[in-house]
Amino acid sequence: MTLVGLEITSTMPTFITSSAPGAPRTTTTTTPHASSSPSKTFNQYPTVLLSDANTDNPKKEHQQQQQQQQKQKQQKDTEPLLDNIFVSISGIKASYAQLQLAQSPYNPDTIQNADEAIVFQLKHLSQLKHSYLKNQPFTPQPPLSAQIQEQQNLLKTYKITIKKLESELHYKDDEIHSIESQLLEAQSQCSSIEAKLHPNRSLSALRDLHLSGLNPTHFLSALRYTVKSLRHFVKHLMAEMDSAGWDLDAAATAIHNDTPRRDLAFESYVSLKMFSDFQRPDYGLRGLDCCGSWDQHRFFNEFSSSTHLSWNQLFKRNAQAWEFVRAKYLAIVHPKMEASFFGDLEQRGLLSSGRGFPDSELFAEFAEMARRLWLLHCLFFSFSPAPAIFQAARGVRFSDVFMENAVGEETTSYGGTKRRPTVAFTVVPGFRVGRAVIQCRVCLSSKSNQRS
Repeated sequence: MTLVGLEITSTMPTFITSSAPGAPRTTTTTTPHASSSPSKTFNQYPTVLLSDANTDNPKKEHQQQQQQQQKQKQQKDTEPLLDNIFVSISGIKASYAQLQLAQSPYNPDTIQNADEAIVFQLKHLSQLKHSYLKNQPFTPQPPLSAQIQEQQNLLKTYKITIKKLESELHYKDDEIHSIESQLLEAQSQCSSIEAKLHPNRSLSALRDLHLSGLNPTHFLSALRYTVKSLRHFVKHLMAEMDSAGWDLDAAATAIHNDTPRRDLAFESYVSLKMFSDFQRPDYGLRGLDCCGSWDQHRFFNEFSSSTHLSWNQLFKRNAQAWEFVRAKYLAIVHPKMEASFFGDLEQRGLLSSGRGFPDSELFAEFAEMARRLWLLHCLFFSFSPAPAIFQAARGVRFSDVFMENAVGEETTSYGGTKRRPTVAFTVVPGFRVGRAVIQCRVCLSSKSNQRS
């Protein structure tokens, strides 16, 4: 250890050093005047103690070791406490979940057991709290056992939660069925009122029909109901074509070059496409193969259960009806036609992929027409024997028995001479139901050369 003292003279400082305790001091004075004497003594000045820092390291290391050991001991004592706390909390959660589940349906025994379990776990938590605050020893569960019990409590909670969700799901299903029943009842009432106001606009009169009571009048009502929707679609189609800049006269002539009215040409085009293969149970479509094995009871049940459904309800629940509407739309609406209407082929792609229904007025009109035609097809095969469908070929002589003039005239005069009319094209096909004949609607030719 070294002591260093500093004396101040009147002119220059004098350094006094001592190399060891008890050794005589050596004074060295640096001054220009040797005769000058110190103005103050050594003891009047402060001293600075210089020590070696390495001498305190063992003490500090010992203190750090003690702190580390104390921290480890505290952590070792705290871990079992935390494990027990988590076990109790998970037990409370499981018991509370059980308590909630037992409320509906009400189960008093389960409620009482769950309540007792919650109280027990709360008391255990209180004991752990007092033991920790008062530093009282307690007997913890082994760590592995505590973890197992905690996981078991969590598993119990999850199982109870699953049961609760399943119960809620069943309740929601029952609620949905109840609302659907109310909706069907409301729709039925609305349809009944509509049938009274407009007898020919709906199938309400056929909803309480029995298979044994079928007659041609029922089929005629369904046919008129279908044709009405077909004409609505044709009007909408022509409006879309006109908006897209189509030459409607040229388009009508391309369909039938001998037509007095272009709307009849478009109606004929749509009608013959929709009624194509109508006489086959499966419509000649691959997706309707199963319909080939249906008997008249199966067709009638399909008709009866579908009359109250909207088109989107029908096509969502019935895969065969969905395949029917998809195939007919793709057959009637040409890609170039759709592109001119909407600027793309998104509707066609949506139907082809089966991803859903296009959101457009044109498709809504088409789907309603297809729904009515699907019902007519089911009613067609509900008769035994099945009815027959027919159409008049071009150039045949007009017959009042089997044909109806779409223009409203039975004969037409050309150039002042009365001619026996011939058929230019069929607008809507006709049917033979039992002994009854439902006339086909035809457009008469303006180039008839047969004389009466």
